[in-house]
Amino acid sequence: MERYWNEEIETMSREDMKKLQDERLVKQVHHVYDNVKYYRDLMDKKGVKPDDIKGVEDLHKLPFLSKADLRDAYPYGLLAVPLSECVRIHSTSGTTGKRVVAFYTQNDVDMWDNCVARAITAAGGTKDDVCQIAYGFGLFTGGAGLNGGSHKVGCLTLPMSSGNTERQIQFMQDLHSTILCCTPSYAAYIGETLHEMGLTPDDIDLKAGIFGAEPWTEEMRLSIEKSLGIKAFDIYGLTETSGPGVAFECCEQTGMHINEDNFIAEIIDPETGENLPDGEVGELVFTSITKEAFPLLRYRTRDLCVLSHGKCKCGRTLVKMTKPKGRSDDMMIIRGVNVFPSQIETVLIAQGYAPNYLIEVDRVNNNDTLDISVEMNPEQFSDKVKDMQKQERALADAMKLMIGINPKVHLVSPKSITRSEGKAVRVIDRRKLHD
Repeated sequence: MERYWNEEIETMSREDMKKLQDERLVKQVHHVYDNVKYYRDLMDKKGVKPDDIKGVEDLHKLPFLSKADLRDAYPYGLLAVPLSECVRIHSTSGTTGKRVVAFYTQNDVDMWDNCVARAITAAGGTKDDVCQIAYGFGLFTGGAGLNGGSHKVGCLTLPMSSGNTERQIQFMQDLHSTILCCTPSYAAYIGETLHEMGLTPDDIDLKAGIFGAEPWTEEMRLSIEKSLGIKAFDIYGLTETSGPGVAFECCEQTGMHINEDNFIAEIIDPETGENLPDGEVGELVFTSITKEAFPLLRYRTRDLCVLSHGKCKCGRTLVKMTKPKGRSDDMMIIRGVNVFPSQIETVLIAQGYAPNYLIEVDRVNNNDTLDISVEMNPEQFSDKVKDMQKQERALADAMKLMIGINPKVHLVSPKSITRSEGKAVRVIDRRKLHD
Protein backbone atom coordinates (compact mmCIF):
# COMPACT_ATOMS: atom_id res chain seq x y z
CA MET A 1 0.00 0.00 0.00
CA GLU A 2 1.33 3.43 -0.96
CA ARG A 3 2.40 5.58 1.96
CA TYR A 4 2.31 9.38 2.09
CA TRP A 5 4.06 11.84 4.36
CA ASN A 6 1.29 14.42 3.92
CA GLU A 7 -1.65 12.69 2.27
CA GLU A 8 -3.91 15.76 2.25
CA ILE A 9 -1.42 17.75 0.14
CA GLU A 10 -0.03 14.88 -1.95
CA THR A 11 -3.52 13.72 -3.07
CA MET A 12 -5.22 17.15 -3.16
CA SER A 13 -7.65 17.82 -6.03
CA ARG A 14 -6.39 20.02 -8.86
CA GLU A 15 -9.06 22.61 -8.01
CA ASP A 16 -7.99 22.84 -4.37
CA MET A 17 -4.30 22.92 -5.30
CA LYS A 18 -4.91 25.83 -7.66
CA LYS A 19 -6.74 27.75 -4.92
CA LEU A 20 -3.83 27.14 -2.56
CA GLN A 21 -1.27 28.19 -5.18
CA ASP A 22 -3.26 31.31 -6.12
CA GLU A 23 -3.46 32.43 -2.51
CA ARG A 24 0.23 31.80 -1.82
CA LEU A 25 1.42 33.33 -5.10
CA VAL A 26 -0.47 36.59 -4.53
CA LYS A 27 0.96 36.86 -1.02
CA GLN A 28 4.48 36.00 -2.22
CA VAL A 29 4.49 38.57 -5.04
CA HIS A 30 3.61 41.31 -2.54
CA HIS A 31 6.31 40.04 -0.14
CA VAL A 32 8.96 40.10 -2.86
CA TYR A 33 7.92 43.45 -4.33
CA ASP A 34 7.88 45.12 -0.91
CA ASN A 35 11.18 43.66 0.32
CA VAL A 36 13.48 42.98 -2.65
CA LYS A 37 14.58 46.11 -4.53
CA TYR A 38 16.32 44.07 -7.23
CA TYR A 39 13.12 42.25 -8.19
CA ARG A 40 10.94 45.31 -7.68
CA ASP A 41 13.08 47.11 -10.27
CA LEU A 42 12.62 44.18 -12.70
CA MET A 43 8.85 44.30 -12.21
CA ASP A 44 8.72 48.07 -12.61
CA LYS A 45 10.78 47.81 -15.79
CA LYS A 46 8.24 45.31 -17.16
CA GLY A 47 5.35 47.52 -16.03
CA VAL A 48 3.79 44.98 -13.68
CA LYS A 49 2.56 45.67 -10.14
CA PRO A 50 1.67 43.15 -7.40
CA ASP A 51 -2.07 43.86 -7.80
CA ASP A 52 -1.82 42.66 -11.43
CA ILE A 53 -1.22 39.12 -10.14
CA LYS A 54 -4.53 37.53 -9.13
CA GLY A 55 -3.48 33.90 -9.48
CA VAL A 56 -1.38 31.33 -11.34
CA GLU A 57 -2.90 32.35 -14.68
CA ASP A 58 -1.11 35.72 -14.29
CA LEU A 59 2.31 34.19 -13.61
CA HIS A 60 3.44 34.84 -17.19
CA LYS A 61 3.25 38.59 -16.55
CA LEU A 62 6.17 38.45 -14.11
CA PRO A 63 9.79 38.81 -15.24
CA PHE A 64 12.14 35.83 -15.21
CA LEU A 65 15.10 35.44 -12.89
CA SER A 66 18.30 33.77 -14.11
CA LYS A 67 21.49 32.60 -12.48
CA ALA A 68 23.12 35.77 -13.85
CA ASP A 69 20.63 37.82 -11.78
CA LEU A 70 21.55 35.84 -8.68
CA ARG A 71 25.24 36.52 -9.27
CA ASP A 72 24.58 40.23 -9.95
CA ALA A 73 22.63 40.50 -6.69
CA TYR A 74 25.24 38.58 -4.65
CA PRO A 75 25.30 38.34 -1.71
CA TYR A 76 22.28 40.11 -0.16
CA GLY A 77 20.49 41.68 -3.13
CA LEU A 78 17.65 39.11 -3.27
CA LEU A 79 17.23 38.68 0.48
CA ALA A 80 13.59 39.31 1.42
CA VAL A 81 13.83 39.29 5.23
CA PRO A 82 16.20 40.90 7.75
CA LEU A 83 19.43 38.94 8.05
CA SER A 84 18.67 38.43 11.75
CA GLU A 85 15.74 36.17 10.74
CA CYS A 86 17.99 33.85 8.72
CA VAL A 87 19.36 30.71 10.33
CA ARG A 88 21.36 29.13 7.48
CA ILE A 89 22.93 29.65 4.08
CA HIS A 90 23.80 27.21 1.32
CA SER A 91 25.75 27.80 -1.87
CA THR A 92 26.00 26.33 -5.33
CA SER A 93 29.10 24.46 -6.46
CA GLY A 94 29.50 26.72 -9.48
CA THR A 95 32.95 26.96 -11.04
CA THR A 96 32.66 30.30 -12.84
CA GLY A 97 32.03 33.77 -11.47
CA LYS A 98 30.49 34.43 -8.08
CA ARG A 99 28.78 31.59 -6.31
CA VAL A 100 25.04 31.72 -5.70
CA VAL A 101 24.23 32.01 -2.00
CA ALA A 102 20.74 31.09 -0.76
CA PHE A 103 19.33 32.07 2.64
CA TYR A 104 16.89 30.19 4.89
CA THR A 105 14.67 31.16 7.80
CA GLN A 106 13.70 28.42 10.25
CA ASN A 107 10.34 28.12 8.45
CA ASP A 108 12.23 27.65 5.17
CA VAL A 109 14.28 24.81 6.71
CA ASP A 110 11.11 23.19 8.11
CA MET A 111 9.40 23.38 4.71
CA TRP A 112 12.47 21.84 3.04
CA ASP A 113 12.65 19.02 5.60
CA ASN A 114 8.99 18.20 4.98
CA CYS A 115 9.54 18.08 1.20
CA VAL A 116 12.41 15.61 1.65
CA ALA A 117 10.36 13.59 4.16
CA ARG A 118 7.79 13.09 1.37
CA ALA A 119 10.56 11.76 -0.89
CA ILE A 120 11.90 9.34 1.74
CA THR A 121 8.40 8.12 2.53
CA ALA A 122 7.63 7.61 -1.17
CA ALA A 123 10.77 5.44 -1.39
CA GLY A 124 9.42 3.27 1.42
CA GLY A 125 11.16 4.97 4.34
CA THR A 126 9.74 4.84 7.88
CA LYS A 127 11.02 5.43 11.42
CA ASP A 128 12.23 1.82 11.37
CA ASP A 129 14.74 2.50 8.59
CA VAL A 130 18.45 3.31 8.75
CA CYS A 131 19.20 6.10 6.29
CA GLN A 132 22.84 6.48 5.19
CA ILE A 133 23.53 9.98 3.84
CA ALA A 134 26.56 9.87 1.52
CA TYR A 135 25.91 13.24 -0.13
CA GLY A 136 28.45 15.94 0.69
CA PHE A 137 27.70 18.16 3.67
CA GLY A 138 28.70 21.80 4.08
CA LEU A 139 27.51 24.51 1.71
CA PHE A 140 26.21 21.89 -0.75
CA THR A 141 22.50 21.22 -0.11
CA GLY A 142 22.56 17.44 -0.65
CA GLY A 143 23.76 16.27 2.76
CA ALA A 144 21.79 18.79 4.81
CA GLY A 145 18.60 18.25 2.81
CA LEU A 146 18.46 14.47 3.11
CA ASN A 147 19.67 14.65 6.71
CA GLY A 148 16.79 16.95 7.67
CA GLY A 149 14.20 14.87 5.85
CA SER A 150 15.49 11.66 7.40
CA HIS A 151 15.22 13.17 10.89
CA LYS A 152 11.68 14.33 10.13
CA VAL A 153 10.63 10.80 9.13
CA GLY A 154 12.35 9.45 12.24
CA CYS A 155 14.90 7.22 10.51
CA LEU A 156 18.13 6.37 12.27
CA THR A 157 20.34 8.75 10.30
CA LEU A 158 23.99 8.18 9.39
CA PRO A 159 25.45 11.53 8.22
CA MET A 160 28.43 9.88 6.52
CA SER A 161 29.11 12.47 3.80
CA SER A 162 30.89 11.19 0.69
CA GLY A 163 34.22 9.42 0.46
CA ASN A 164 36.03 6.60 2.26
CA THR A 165 33.98 4.08 0.33
CA GLU A 166 35.14 0.94 2.12
CA ARG A 167 34.12 2.53 5.43
CA GLN A 168 30.74 3.37 3.88
CA ILE A 169 30.26 -0.31 3.11
CA GLN A 170 31.47 -1.38 6.56
CA PHE A 171 28.92 0.92 8.23
CA MET A 172 26.26 -0.35 5.82
CA GLN A 173 26.93 -3.87 7.06
CA ASP A 174 27.47 -3.13 10.75
CA LEU A 175 24.51 -0.75 11.17
CA HIS A 176 22.22 -2.49 8.65
CA SER A 177 21.57 0.59 6.50
CA THR A 178 18.37 0.21 4.47
CA ILE A 179 18.30 3.48 2.46
CA LEU A 180 21.31 5.04 0.70
CA CYS A 181 21.27 8.72 -0.31
CA CYS A 182 24.03 10.06 -2.61
CA THR A 183 24.77 11.07 -6.19
CA PRO A 184 24.10 8.34 -8.77
CA SER A 185 27.74 8.32 -9.85
CA TYR A 186 28.82 7.69 -6.25
CA ALA A 187 26.18 4.98 -5.86
CA ALA A 188 27.65 3.28 -8.93
CA TYR A 189 31.12 3.54 -7.39
CA ILE A 190 29.89 2.07 -4.10
CA GLY A 191 28.40 -0.86 -6.04
CA GLU A 192 31.67 -1.32 -7.91
CA THR A 193 33.69 -1.27 -4.67
CA LEU A 194 31.26 -3.68 -2.98
CA HIS A 195 31.94 -6.30 -5.65
CA GLU A 196 35.70 -5.63 -5.59
CA MET A 197 35.61 -6.40 -1.86
CA GLY A 198 34.19 -9.83 -2.72
CA LEU A 199 30.72 -8.93 -1.46
CA THR A 200 27.30 -9.13 -3.11
CA PRO A 201 23.99 -7.32 -2.46
CA ASP A 202 23.10 -10.26 -0.19
CA ASP A 203 25.79 -9.05 2.22
CA ILE A 204 24.05 -5.70 2.85
CA ASP A 205 20.52 -4.74 3.89
CA LEU A 206 19.88 -1.86 1.48
CA LYS A 207 16.37 -1.81 0.00
CA ALA A 208 16.27 1.63 -1.62
CA GLY A 209 18.45 4.46 -2.84
CA ILE A 210 17.55 8.14 -3.28
CA PHE A 211 19.89 9.62 -5.86
CA GLY A 212 20.11 13.11 -7.37
CA ALA A 213 22.27 16.23 -7.90
CA GLU A 214 23.42 15.15 -11.38
CA PRO A 215 21.82 13.78 -14.56
CA TRP A 216 21.51 10.00 -14.87
CA THR A 217 19.85 7.70 -17.34
CA GLU A 218 17.39 4.81 -16.99
CA GLU A 219 20.21 2.52 -18.05
CA MET A 220 22.34 3.77 -15.17
CA ARG A 221 19.40 3.26 -12.79
CA LEU A 222 19.13 -0.40 -13.78
CA SER A 223 22.89 -0.85 -13.43
CA ILE A 224 22.87 0.62 -9.89
CA GLU A 225 19.81 -1.40 -8.89
CA LYS A 226 21.54 -4.59 -9.98
CA SER A 227 24.91 -3.84 -8.33
CA LEU A 228 23.38 -2.84 -4.95
CA GLY A 229 20.23 -4.99 -4.99
CA ILE A 230 17.91 -2.00 -4.45
CA LYS A 231 15.13 0.07 -5.98
CA ALA A 232 16.66 3.39 -7.05
CA PHE A 233 14.58 6.57 -6.74
CA ASP A 234 15.29 9.95 -8.31
CA ILE A 235 15.13 13.20 -6.34
CA TYR A 236 15.35 16.69 -7.81
CA GLY A 237 16.19 20.07 -6.41
CA LEU A 238 18.45 23.06 -6.76
CA THR A 239 20.14 25.29 -4.24
CA GLU A 240 18.35 28.36 -5.58
CA THR A 241 14.90 27.04 -4.57
CA SER A 242 15.88 25.07 -1.43
CA GLY A 243 17.75 21.91 -2.41
CA PRO A 244 16.77 18.27 -2.97
CA GLY A 245 13.08 17.62 -2.44
CA VAL A 246 11.60 20.10 -4.92
CA ALA A 247 10.45 16.93 -6.72
CA PHE A 248 10.68 13.22 -5.97
CA GLU A 249 9.92 9.84 -7.47
CA CYS A 250 7.22 7.48 -6.22
CA CYS A 251 7.04 3.70 -6.56
CA GLU A 252 5.61 4.02 -10.09
CA GLN A 253 8.82 5.73 -11.31
CA THR A 254 7.02 7.45 -14.19
CA GLY A 255 8.34 10.91 -13.37
CA MET A 256 9.02 13.00 -10.28
CA HIS A 257 6.18 14.58 -8.32
CA ILE A 258 6.74 18.30 -7.77
CA ASN A 259 5.85 19.62 -4.31
CA GLU A 260 3.59 22.21 -5.89
CA ASP A 261 2.14 23.49 -2.63
CA ASN A 262 5.59 25.14 -2.35
CA PHE A 263 6.81 25.42 -5.96
CA ILE A 264 4.87 26.34 -9.09
CA ALA A 265 6.38 24.76 -12.21
CA GLU A 266 6.23 26.02 -15.79
CA ILE A 267 7.76 24.77 -19.02
CA ILE A 268 8.92 27.44 -21.45
CA ASP A 269 10.55 27.61 -24.84
CA PRO A 270 14.20 28.38 -23.93
CA GLU A 271 14.54 30.72 -26.90
CA THR A 272 11.29 32.72 -26.74
CA GLY A 273 10.29 32.39 -23.09
CA GLU A 274 6.75 31.40 -24.13
CA ASN A 275 4.87 28.83 -22.05
CA LEU A 276 4.58 25.33 -23.51
CA PRO A 277 1.79 22.78 -22.88
CA ASP A 278 2.04 19.42 -21.12
CA GLY A 279 3.99 16.85 -23.11
CA GLU A 280 6.37 19.27 -24.82
CA VAL A 281 10.07 19.43 -23.97
CA GLY A 282 11.15 22.81 -22.68
CA GLU A 283 13.00 24.63 -19.93
CA LEU A 284 11.76 24.17 -16.38
CA VAL A 285 10.90 27.37 -14.48
CA PHE A 286 10.10 27.48 -10.76
CA THR A 287 8.34 30.01 -8.55
CA SER A 288 8.79 29.56 -4.79
CA ILE A 289 5.50 30.42 -3.09
CA THR A 290 6.36 29.65 0.54
CA LYS A 291 10.04 30.58 0.86
CA GLU A 292 10.56 33.55 3.16
CA ALA A 293 14.25 34.48 3.01
CA PHE A 294 15.13 33.83 -0.63
CA PRO A 295 11.90 33.57 -2.64
CA LEU A 296 12.58 33.34 -6.36
CA LEU A 297 9.81 34.13 -8.84
CA ARG A 298 9.99 32.49 -12.29
CA TYR A 299 13.53 31.19 -11.85
CA ARG A 300 14.96 29.64 -15.03
CA THR A 301 16.58 26.34 -14.06
CA ARG A 302 18.04 25.60 -17.53
CA ASP A 303 16.91 21.98 -17.05
CA LEU A 304 15.04 20.55 -20.03
CA CYS A 305 12.10 18.28 -19.24
CA VAL A 306 8.38 17.59 -19.74
CA LEU A 307 5.49 18.20 -17.32
CA SER A 308 2.38 16.03 -16.99
CA HIS A 309 -0.72 16.56 -14.87
CA GLY A 310 -3.23 13.90 -13.91
CA LYS A 311 -3.48 11.42 -11.08
CA CYS A 312 -0.60 8.96 -10.78
CA LYS A 313 -1.27 5.27 -10.08
CA CYS A 314 0.37 5.88 -6.69
CA GLY A 315 -2.59 8.12 -5.81
CA ARG A 316 -0.67 11.40 -5.85
CA THR A 317 -2.13 14.26 -7.85
CA LEU A 318 1.03 16.42 -7.75
CA VAL A 319 2.22 17.38 -11.24
CA LYS A 320 5.07 15.22 -12.52
CA MET A 321 8.26 16.20 -14.30
CA THR A 322 10.37 13.83 -16.32
CA LYS A 323 13.98 13.21 -15.46
CA PRO A 324 15.84 16.23 -16.94
CA LYS A 325 16.83 15.43 -20.52
CA GLY A 326 19.85 17.69 -20.27
CA ARG A 327 20.40 21.36 -19.62
CA SER A 328 19.93 24.14 -22.10
CA ASP A 329 23.26 25.54 -20.89
CA ASP A 330 25.03 22.13 -20.69
CA MET A 331 24.05 21.17 -24.20
CA MET A 332 27.13 21.00 -26.40
CA ILE A 333 26.85 22.22 -29.97
CA ILE A 334 29.48 20.27 -31.87
CA ARG A 335 29.79 20.80 -35.61
CA GLY A 336 26.31 22.32 -35.50
CA VAL A 337 24.75 19.30 -33.77
CA ASN A 338 23.16 19.37 -30.29
CA VAL A 339 24.83 16.76 -28.08
CA PHE A 340 23.97 15.87 -24.46
CA PRO A 341 26.18 13.76 -22.15
CA SER A 342 23.15 11.58 -21.32
CA GLN A 343 23.09 10.38 -24.94
CA ILE A 344 26.68 9.15 -24.62
CA GLU A 345 25.86 7.39 -21.36
CA THR A 346 22.85 5.62 -22.90
CA VAL A 347 25.02 4.17 -25.66
CA LEU A 348 27.75 3.05 -23.26
CA ILE A 349 25.43 1.14 -20.95
CA ALA A 350 23.56 -0.41 -23.91
CA GLN A 351 26.92 -1.67 -25.21
CA GLY A 352 27.85 -3.23 -21.86
CA TYR A 353 30.21 -0.53 -20.57
CA ALA A 354 30.08 1.06 -17.12
CA PRO A 355 29.10 4.77 -17.04
CA ASN A 356 32.68 5.87 -16.41
CA TYR A 357 33.62 8.21 -19.23
CA LEU A 358 35.07 11.61 -20.06
CA ILE A 359 34.00 13.81 -22.97
CA GLU A 360 36.60 16.25 -24.29
CA VAL A 361 35.65 18.87 -26.86
CA ASP A 362 38.19 21.08 -28.58
CA ARG A 363 38.61 23.15 -31.73
CA VAL A 364 41.51 22.41 -34.07
CA ASN A 365 41.97 24.48 -37.25
CA ASN A 366 38.45 25.89 -36.77
CA ASN A 367 36.95 22.38 -36.64
CA ASP A 368 35.34 20.92 -33.52
CA THR A 369 36.82 17.68 -32.19
CA LEU A 370 34.98 15.22 -29.97
CA ASP A 371 37.04 12.70 -27.99
CA ILE A 372 35.37 10.26 -25.61
CA SER A 373 37.46 8.20 -23.19
CA VAL A 374 35.60 5.11 -22.02
CA GLU A 375 36.69 2.86 -19.21
CA MET A 376 36.58 -0.87 -19.90
CA ASN A 377 35.41 -3.56 -17.56
CA PRO A 378 38.21 -6.04 -16.75
CA GLU A 379 36.59 -8.70 -18.96
CA GLN A 380 36.53 -6.31 -21.94
CA PHE A 381 40.25 -5.67 -21.78
CA SER A 382 42.45 -7.24 -24.46
CA ASP A 383 46.18 -7.04 -25.01
CA LYS A 384 45.63 -7.36 -28.77
CA VAL A 385 45.67 -3.98 -30.49
CA LYS A 386 43.35 -5.16 -33.28
CA ASP A 387 40.71 -6.30 -30.79
CA MET A 388 40.82 -2.96 -29.00
CA GLN A 389 40.56 -1.00 -32.25
CA LYS A 390 37.58 -3.13 -33.30
CA GLN A 391 35.80 -2.39 -30.02
CA GLU A 392 36.54 1.34 -30.36
CA ARG A 393 35.15 1.42 -33.89
CA ALA A 394 31.99 -0.44 -32.86
CA LEU A 395 31.41 1.99 -30.00
CA ALA A 396 32.09 5.03 -32.21
CA ASP A 397 29.58 3.71 -34.78
CA ALA A 398 26.91 3.25 -32.09
CA MET A 399 27.51 6.78 -30.82
CA LYS A 400 27.29 8.23 -34.32
CA LEU A 401 23.86 6.61 -34.71
CA MET A 402 22.76 8.27 -31.45
CA ILE A 403 24.26 11.77 -31.79
CA GLY A 404 24.68 12.15 -35.56
CA ILE A 405 28.40 12.92 -35.64
CA ASN A 406 31.58 10.84 -35.52
CA PRO A 407 33.40 10.90 -32.18
CA LYS A 408 36.88 9.57 -31.57
CA VAL A 409 36.57 6.84 -28.95
CA HIS A 410 39.45 5.85 -26.68
CA LEU A 411 39.06 2.71 -24.59
CA VAL A 412 41.10 3.08 -21.42
CA SER A 413 42.06 0.63 -18.71
CA PRO A 414 39.80 -0.09 -15.72
CA LYS A 415 39.93 2.48 -12.89
CA SER A 416 41.92 5.00 -14.97
CA ILE A 417 39.19 7.68 -15.01
CA THR A 418 39.01 9.57 -11.71
CA ARG A 419 36.01 8.52 -9.62
CA SER A 420 33.73 11.15 -8.18
CA GLU A 421 32.50 11.20 -4.62
CA GLY A 422 30.39 14.28 -5.31
CA LYS A 423 29.10 15.53 -8.64
CA ALA A 424 30.78 13.73 -11.51
CA VAL A 425 32.76 15.80 -14.04
CA ARG A 426 31.82 14.34 -17.42
CA VAL A 427 32.68 17.09 -19.89
CA ILE A 428 35.77 19.21 -20.55
CA ASP A 429 35.12 21.79 -23.27
CA ARG A 430 38.43 23.41 -24.16
CA ARG A 431 36.87 25.57 -26.87
CA LYS A 432 35.93 28.08 -24.16
CA LEU A 433 39.63 28.66 -23.49
CA HIS A 434 40.13 29.94 -27.03
CA ASP A 435 37.21 32.41 -27.08
